[in-house]
Amino acid sequence: MSDKKQVGAVDEEHSRPAGLDDTTVEALGELSKALETIHRVRGHLYSAHQLVGGADLTLDRVVKLLRDAGHDEVADRVEHELLGRNVLPGRWTFQIVEEFDDGYYAAFQEIERDAREKLAGGRRHIYEAEMKERRRTHGLPGHEATP
Repeated sequence: MSDKKQVGAVDEEHSRPAGLDDTTVEALGELSKALETIHRVRGHLYSAHQLVGGADLTLDRVVKLLRDAGHDEVADRVEHELLGRNVLPGRWTFQIVEEFDDGYYAAFQEIERDAREKLAGGRRHIYEAEMKERRRTHGLPGHEATP
């Protein structure tokens, strides 16, 4: 059944289903942690998308300033070779974000959710809830189990 002494959860929604062993709880916790990392990756992709888009829009001003200063050859190169350029073959950043969302990100979320459904009745953050119970100081303000 359980490899270690079980600790109660903060609430029923995060409690360990009967018979769920420590190794499985830990594995689901690690899978959740990995998914959280992928959520962060997705955020970084959106940051890159916005940063690249902003830089590309700034090139309009660069081209104008270069032309105003009489540097038409340099302005032409920026305008024709850099402005609106793909960041990867055939792709702007919005396409990269969409492909990530529809492929890897969607698959990761589905597999994590399916693992929780199959192994823990769909309950989330069991490992973290038990960690909270172990680490909090019971009875001390600011250490309540639930809101």
